[in-house]
Amino acid sequence: MSTSSDIAELSTVRTQVEDLTERTLEVAQRYDDTSDSAVTTELFAAERALVSASRALDRALALLA
Repeated sequence: MSTSSDIAELSTVRTQVEDLTERTLEVAQRYDDTSDSAVTTELFAAERALVSASRALDRALALLA
C-alpha cells in the first residue's frame, strides 16, 4: 500500500470520527438536563475519547505527510 492511499484512508476515518463525535455530543446534550445524569456523564466521556482519537489521527496524518 502506498502512503498516499494510507493518508486518504486515515482522512476518511478522521471524518467519520468527527461525525461520531458530533452525534455523541448531540445525544449527551439531550440528556444533560434530565435525571439521567449517568448517561450524560458516560456520553461526555465517550465524546472526550473520540476527540482524543481525532487528535491522534491528526498527528499520524502529519507524520505521513
